[in-house]
Amino acid sequence: MSSIEVLQTAAFRRSYKRLHPNQKADVDEAVQVIVTHPETGEPKKGNLAGVFVHKFKCNGQLALLAYEFDPATRLLLLLGSHENFYRELKRS
Repeated sequence: MSSIEVLQTAAFRRSYKRLHPNQKADVDEAVQVIVTHPETGEPKKGNLAGVFVHKFKCNGQLALLAYEFDPATRLLLLLGSHENFYRELKRS
């Protein structure tokens, strides 16, 4: 199996940087799931066509991770809670 490149947007990087180490571990596990099984997330429609959102538990709370993928890369778009998540995603 060839290696898959994981890319990050500035918005994702900012959100990730603010997390505590135990939260970063949960996000790292979710990213690993996306790398191995990219179709795990829920495909979005309309304005967000082509974007997938993976829901996972981060420190006991629901977190969302938006991403796009093709066979060689995974582009991590946004990370956060459900509050204002889709509004921010449409902005970026």
